[in-house]
Formats: sequence, structure tokens, C-alpha cells
Amino acid sequence: MSKLINVGMIGYKFMGKAHSNAFRQAPFFFDTPLTPVMKAICGRNEEGVKEAAEKYGWEGYETSWEKLVKRDDIDLVDINTPNSSHAEIAIAAAENGKHILLEKPMAMNLSEAKEMVKAVKKAGVKHMIGFNYRKFPALAFAKKMIEDGKIGRIFHFRAVYLQDWIVDPDFPLVWRMDKKIAGGGAIGDLAAHIIDMALYLAGDISSVSAVTETFIKERPLPEASGGLSESAGKEKGEVTVDDAIISLAKFDNGALGTFEATRFGLGHKNYAVIEINGSEGSMRYNIERMNELEYLSGEDGDEQGFKTILTTDATHPYMAAWWPPGHMLGWEHSHVNQVYHLLDSIAANRSPEPDFFDGLKNQAVMEAMSQSAQDGRWHDVEKVEI
Repeated sequence: MSKLINVGMIGYKFMGKAHSNAFRQAPFFFDTPLTPVMKAICGRNEEGVKEAAEKYGWEGYETSWEKLVKRDDIDLVDINTPNSSHAEIAIAAAENGKHILLEKPMAMNLSEAKEMVKAVKKAGVKHMIGFNYRKFPALAFAKKMIEDGKIGRIFHFRAVYLQDWIVDPDFPLVWRMDKKIAGGGAIGDLAAHIIDMALYLAGDISSVSAVTETFIKERPLPEASGGLSESAGKEKGEVTVDDAIISLAKFDNGALGTFEATRFGLGHKNYAVIEINGSEGSMRYNIERMNELEYLSGEDGDEQGFKTILTTDATHPYMAAWWPPGHMLGWEHSHVNQVYHLLDSIAANRSPEPDFFDGLKNQAVMEAMSQSAQDGRWHDVEKVEI
């Protein structure tokens, strides 16, 4: 019989909704060794968080995260607040003996991330970073194929992540464009995901060179603080983060990489695409076609060409819990898979993947990219202690 684990969530808007759905759905589709009990959701606006608690199925709510992480009836803390609060909340949760699920990016900078790793190591709690793209069956299957030698030695990893939600100069200056809250722009918001895919599939990155640009320097201040769709006021404020980044990279294994991330890719809503070229084959993956993995085998001779693998059969990672072959999964299901993996890892007393150590490596790459963008030089990626 599945045991109970009491969950407290901090943050209740975009990602709070996605995570709430995941905690509700995971025991329905998976045989979870732990059954999540949605004890309390937390937010600063009492009216808003109360409404979220009722709508999403939480037993209660808090307006103080400090109180929530100290509650004796909370075992696992889910943090999906703006980036500037990640370190403080995660460290406090660890010090109070709570397991942690934390949204990406891990922290505002590498120094914060190191302190977070120290805290979870000292507390001995389980910790997971919300790089949910790893939990798409196709991407998890790509990992297995690479480990099985299907593409051989990796020569190239190239990735783009294109969105277009702030092309309009009258789009308001939401928190994601404020360095004091977000830490960075397209680097932490988008590039963090494709960097994680690179670390997951191709290995550690040794050095990087990068350039960034902020195309629109000022924007209307929002009439109210919030998420991605605020209405604009008349006064303007300075955009203090990057709108786009392009980076070159060298991997420890000798492979070369390219990364491009922008929120000005007009015509693209969530276009994250990676391609890996190896000595024995190649593969491509597009998040907007998330149930498909393209693969080319170097052994096909005159019949060589990319083929599309539909990863909806039960033999593919996570799919046995879902629908019959050909019945597609969507973005929300990666969060359900993520919650299942976390619960299973806690029950088995093993570290979830990706964990804070993976987040720390990711933060080190982003920090090197940011430094390179500032001085125009190649920067080594710090080899962080894990």
C-alpha cells in the first residue's frame, strides 16, 4: 500500500497550476509508492492564493512561506516562485528537513547555487530541479539510445530555443525582464533548458563564448505585478536583462556546441530544437513535436535518411502508464512524469534526476556565458564540486 507524503507548494500562478495538476494526476496514472497529499499552497496575495487552493485542490493555504516550510505536517516543498527567492526558500526548506522540488533556473547566480547544494547535502533531504523536458518520453529515449552507442562518438550538439512573446515594444515590463528578480533574461528563462539537455545527452561543457542583446531597452510598467500577460501602464521602466543569447561551446569529450535562445523569434511560440551528430548516426528533437524523435543511422548506406520514431508505445520511458500507441502526450504530462519520478526516488532513497547537482552544473555554464557576453572572451566553465 502506498504511503502518504504531505506537500506544500510556494507559488500559485503559471507553474503553480502546472505542478498542482501534476500532483493530482501522478497517483491516477502511475503506481506511486508515495501518495501526495496536497496540504497547503502559499502566495503573498491572500485572495489569489485562496482561490488557487480551492480551484487546484489544496486542503489549505498560507501567505507566509516561512511558516509553510516550518510546518510539521509538510514533508515536501515545491518552489515555483520568481528566481530571486529560490535560494532563500530552498535553504530554509532544507534546514527544516523538507524534500524539495525547485523550478529552474536554480538560482540567481553560481554563488547562490553553491549555498543551496551545501544546505541539501547537510540536511540529507532529496532535491530535484524542474527541468521537466527530460521527462518527455522521446528525450528520455534519446538518452538511452546514446548510452547504447546508437550515434557513436558525439561531434556536435546544436540547440535553439525560440519564443516571440515580447516582440511587441508595448508588452509590459514583467518580472522576467527585471534582473533583480529574474537574474537574467533569455539565458535563464530559455537557454537553461537547452543547456540542461546538452548536459544530459552530450556531457559536461568545458568552455563557452557568448553574445547577448537587449533589443528593446524600455517598456511600459505593468499596471499590476504578475505573470506573462499583464496589461501595460503609461509609465516606462528599463529592461535590465538580455532578450537573446547566442553561444559557442566546447565539451569535455571534444564535441562542439552551439546555443541560441531568444524571446524575439517571431513566429515561434515554444520552438526548442536540438540536433546531435555522432560518428555512427544523428538525432533531432523538436519540443513542438514532442512525441517524435528523428534518428539517422550511419549504417543505412544508400537508404540513409532521418526516420521518425513515434515514442508513444509502452516500451518507451513513462509511456506504459499512459495511453495506447499513437495517443499523444503533451507538455503538462512531463510534469506528471516528473512528480512520479520524484516520489519514486524519495521512496527508494535515491537521488532524483535532475537534482541540485545538475542545477549547479547548469548554473556554472550560464555564469560563464554571462561573463563571456560581458567581456567578449572565452570563459572556462567552473568545475563545481558535487
